[in-house]
Order: sequence, then C-alpha cells, then structure tokens
Amino acid sequence: ADTKITVGNNGPFRVEGEFTVVDADGKPFDLAGRTVIGLCRCGESDNKPFCDGAHARIGFSGEKLSDGSKNTRDSFVDK
Repeated sequence: ADTKITVGNNGPFRVEGEFTVVDADGKPFDLAGRTVIGLCRCGESDNKPFCDGAHARIGFSGEKLSDGSKNTRDSFVDK
C-alpha cells in the first residue's frame, strides 16, 4: 500500500494511505482506522503530534523568506 505525505504551504503535513504513528516510546496512537491525518508543523497544536488548526490562529508560514532562509520562530515551548 502507498503512503503519501503532502506539505501544506502554511499548514500541516497531510498523511494519506496506510500508516502507523508511534510516540517516542514506540507505542502506536489509536487512529481508529483513519487513512488521512494532519501532523502539526507549527508547534502550537494542543493535540500534538496531530494538527488542530492552530497554524491558522497563529499565522504560521511555511514559506521561505526572500533571502532564501527558512521562516523560523525565535523560540519554542513544548506544551
């Protein structure tokens, strides 16, 4: 089975197909048979590692800056 990961311009990684998502200890998340999920890319989701739409609220940008560097945040506090 194929798995496809799409990088949204200003949103999550969209994962489609057959896949397993595991935590740092290797324990799989219960995806209840889902074949499409969004993985947080902005770092602000209250449902990490899954997207909860926080990127829209905070104005996350996945674009590169005009000088070609990545658009990064100055700080990140894991919740």
